[in-house]
Amino acid sequence: MAKALGKIVISNESCKGCEICIVACPQKTISLGEHLNLKGYRYAVQDKPECVGCTTCGVICPEGSITVYKEMR
Repeated sequence: MAKALGKIVISNESCKGCEICIVACPQKTISLGEHLNLKGYRYAVQDKPECVGCTTCGVICPEGSITVYKEMR
């Protein structure tokens, strides 16, 4: 059976660190990073590899800062 592997790319400069994606992620693979963007916000980062590419974070992001990639293996 094929297994879904996901990866997210977050636009650091448009992310406002609202944490909605962190709460919404069923795999709990997102957290706030330690660095600040140019607007002074800590931005979200994918910190664990267990992403399945469900797109929940990308859909719920109010800034449209998250792009989700999914690969079937």
